[in-house]
Amino acid sequence: MILLTRVDHRLLHGQVAFSWTQTIGADCILIANNDVPTNEIRKTTIKLAKPQGVKLVIKNIEDSIAALKSGVTDKYKLFIVVESIADAYKLAEAYPEIKRINLGGIKAKDGSRSIGKSVNVVPEEEELLKQLVEKGMEIDIQQVPSEKKVKVTEVL
Repeated sequence: MILLTRVDHRLLHGQVAFSWTQTIGADCILIANNDVPTNEIRKTTIKLAKPQGVKLVIKNIEDSIAALKSGVTDKYKLFIVVESIADAYKLAEAYPEIKRINLGGIKAKDGSRSIGKSVNVVPEEEELLKQLVEKGMEIDIQQVPSEKKVKVTEVL
């Protein structure tokens, strides 16, 4: 069962690894990213951040979708972490069982605007978020579980 899908440009780090994993009760973290599976430095860094007693799986986007569809993840309380809104969109489009996306950290880039604490989006990402909301996706901005959730519809 998917507990949460989070967009965070840092992927797995202390905040995500500990506060979120404990708060939602996840026993497995899926890092869905096209770079990390082939980037040994990033992969090692992510493995170091893994909380004890929680399974860590690192797959590219296509393999992540295949794993979700195959049912192999069904036995886990799954926490999915992606690096970008585009990646979250691909997963949600391919696997409609994803019902909620948390925007936790998206760094500023050329042409982006801030829509929340540590969350910056470019117009193309805003459009993807709007499309997901129209399809019934619950999308919120919340860096840590103790912060108040802000619905993305309030800031777009």
